[in-house]
Amino acid sequence: MSDKPTIVLVHGAWADGSSWNAVSTELQAQGFTVQTPPNLLRGLTGDAAYIASYLAQRTTGPVVLVGHSYGGAVISGAGTSGDVRALVYVDAFIPDEGETVFSILGGSGSALDVPDPTTVLDIAGYPGAPEGDAEAFLKPNTVHTAFAQDLPEADRELIIASQRPITLSANTTPAGPGAWKSIPSWAVIGTDDKTIPPATQRSMAERAGATITEVDASHVSMVSHPQAAVDAILAAVASLG
Repeated sequence: MSDKPTIVLVHGAWADGSSWNAVSTELQAQGFTVQTPPNLLRGLTGDAAYIASYLAQRTTGPVVLVGHSYGGAVISGAGTSGDVRALVYVDAFIPDEGETVFSILGGSGSALDVPDPTTVLDIAGYPGAPEGDAEAFLKPNTVHTAFAQDLPEADRELIIASQRPITLSANTTPAGPGAWKSIPSWAVIGTDDKTIPPATQRSMAERAGATITEVDASHVSMVSHPQAAVDAILAAVASLG
């Protein structure tokens, strides 16, 4: 419907657009145009530039831009492109300029903030990688215990099988200026999130002036409790008048 904003959902690391399926289905049923572009997971600067280019070319009219996890860092960099009117962060990073994913997680108690990353991640080289870069996959045990622990085992196994890796450099690239400084934002915080601990999410969301809601869920609340993300998106839509 032309009078409704377009909802653009940006996935995070170890995922693809299908991680938004339950949210997309509900929003489409309510008459929204929903788009789930690929997040390249190659590097924060380039990933944000890709989503910005996508918004400029593939959307018309007002947009509510939504990001999960690392996708939050991406939409923070891409949100000034197109006609983005609201930002929604779901279990997400909301970095300030100069911050990196790893710097935000440092000292947070995250399951990924460990002395030896290879205890929670599988590291693999990839063709054309810059010197010293590699891809990170979640170890199966990490998915089961600290990423999607509130999903049925079969769904966790699908995540393990289909995960898209993120480069190490994407996690060490300093963020650019945050679109949340000029665009209103909402944040959904999973209170049992072991990947980005709730206190870390809350600190970033409060800094951004976001409207915060909480849900008893893991890092993938949009899969296990999709209504929480839907409600936050609808609140953002309602604010547009």
